[in-house]
Amino acid sequence: MADLSLAFFSLVLLFLSLSLLIFLAFIVRPHTVKVPIKNRHVFITGGSSGIGLALAQLAASEGAQVSILARNTIRLEEAKESIRLSTGRDVAIFSADVRDYGAVKKAIEEAGPIDVLVCNQGIFVPQELETQDIEEIKFMIDVNLTGTFHLIKAALPGMKNRADRGPGSIAIMSSQAGQVGIYGYTAYSASKFGLKGLAEALQQEVIGENIHVSLIFPPDTETPGFAEENKRRPQLTSILAASSGSMQADEVAKKALNGLKSGDFIVPCNFEGFFLSIATTGLSPQRSFRMAFVEVIAAGILRVVGLCFQWNWYGSIEKFLAEKK
Repeated sequence: MADLSLAFFSLVLLFLSLSLLIFLAFIVRPHTVKVPIKNRHVFITGGSSGIGLALAQLAASEGAQVSILARNTIRLEEAKESIRLSTGRDVAIFSADVRDYGAVKKAIEEAGPIDVLVCNQGIFVPQELETQDIEEIKFMIDVNLTGTFHLIKAALPGMKNRADRGPGSIAIMSSQAGQVGIYGYTAYSASKFGLKGLAEALQQEVIGENIHVSLIFPPDTETPGFAEENKRRPQLTSILAASSGSMQADEVAKKALNGLKSGDFIVPCNFEGFFLSIATTGLSPQRSFRMAFVEVIAAGILRVVGLCFQWNWYGSIEKFLAEKK
């Protein structure tokens, strides 16, 4: 009798799972898409070092026409030579501050119509809100969030008039700190959380133009500025972030490029990021009905896991504050 009950329960579970999969296959939007890179114009900001440079090298090696933008002209020239030596291809370089809409618009007009825009620029200065200078807070928000608005607004007219009308992409580099807030990341997280709202609304606005938005969530990444920035990281921030690993820039670049080529809206970069993306997916679009199935099934379980993390973090904060007294 017990065996019959177990078999019946298994059949019911299988039926419900298949029904859910079929239902999701019908309702999941937007549809799957492939964004080609070869022989297309890929414009990357923050392209003179770190993830941006690694992305530029990858895209160039796959046959893309690459343009990179950054502030420092000397570093741009060095990056151009580095890409030429590693891929045999020349790239166009543009010097502009993303906080200056006029300069961004001029650079993008000079570069010509863009097929794939990668908004990769970013500033990260960890510090408690109470002690952080207000101009430093504004600087992070201006570069990370407002600068992304500047880039997209300047690029959209040309992207809408692409010659081949094939699938285009706008890839936005966020951070795992744009998925969950951590002590000492108040301003940085605010600037990165804002990118999710921008990306979700923007995807609805540009889907009719065959432009597909990708939101990339890398963890701590070993870049030239990372070690310097971490010298200011509050002690408690280091304690809470100790369980999270870091990645190399070329690893993040590979994940990011593969994600945007697949048209994925959410692009995690490691195992931890994969689970974090499920836990924080909310009302974000999802192209894969299989991934949607995983999100539906795992959401409740991962909420429990998330509460366990919060329990651990707040316990660490209480212990740290008690030891300071």
